[in-house]
Amino acid sequence: MKLETDPSWDITIRPKRKWLEFNLLELWEYRDLLRFLIKRDIVTFYKQTVLGPLWFFIQPLITTVVFSIIFGGIANISTDEIPPILFYMSGIIIWNYFSDSLIMTSATFTSNASLFGKVYFPRIIVPLSKIISGLVKFCVQCLMFFGFYIYYIFNNDQGITTSFENLILLPVLVFQMGILGFGIGLIISSLTTRYRDFSYLVNFGTQLLMYASPIVYPLSVVPEKYAKIIILNPITPSIEGFRHILVGQGLFDYGMFLNAAFSTFFIFVFGLILFNKVEKTFIDTV
Repeated sequence: MKLETDPSWDITIRPKRKWLEFNLLELWEYRDLLRFLIKRDIVTFYKQTVLGPLWFFIQPLITTVVFSIIFGGIANISTDEIPPILFYMSGIIIWNYFSDSLIMTSATFTSNASLFGKVYFPRIIVPLSKIISGLVKFCVQCLMFFGFYIYYIFNNDQGITTSFENLILLPVLVFQMGILGFGIGLIISSLTTRYRDFSYLVNFGTQLLMYASPIVYPLSVVPEKYAKIIILNPITPSIEGFRHILVGQGLFDYGMFLNAAFSTFFIFVFGLILFNKVEKTFIDTV
């Protein structure tokens, strides 16, 4: 009797991957899972709520009003002649994208340990879905911002001047903020598998970082000795650039942004390497 042999195999056994080995082709192979996770993240944000998708608008709107009253009215902090609503909202919506990316990514291993322990798929898909779904939320909030922007334009507000020649930089600035939050989140997520203290410090540290960024104040009012420190913050160029392009105010230059882009790239690569290392053994320590 002759046995039939099939040259194809159902299971392929490969050696362990190295730290710097990333199988990016797997992301394409699991694209349906990525789409599902993105849809899940968006839907669960407002599922079983009374106001539903309106929550995308409520949080930045209320925060803008509170900042306008406290920092603009009571503390009387300058907004560089920009209407307070536009000044604070422009900083809040891009900051929210960064902070949401960081916070949600930082809980990747601890929040999905039960799922990761049952089935294999590229683990990086989970935090990547958070970044993309957060981008959808950011775009929705931008629509609210442009609603106020158009209102002030039609009311002939002289403090608003749009830098149309630099509009192409807007996606680059947003991309840099997302990648920065992604990279920091990957680092924290990897460290949290062994040191749970980091999970408690994330929200607190993010709030402190917000006040070290020009969100409730323009960089122009910061004393020079402190401004040099704030400029080193890789978040600063994106916030200042976002305002500079849309409303004509904000200290922004390409050198400052290139420094931030280099820092962002380094943080992202380091976070990716650390994540790639930890995902192999995290189930034994989480």
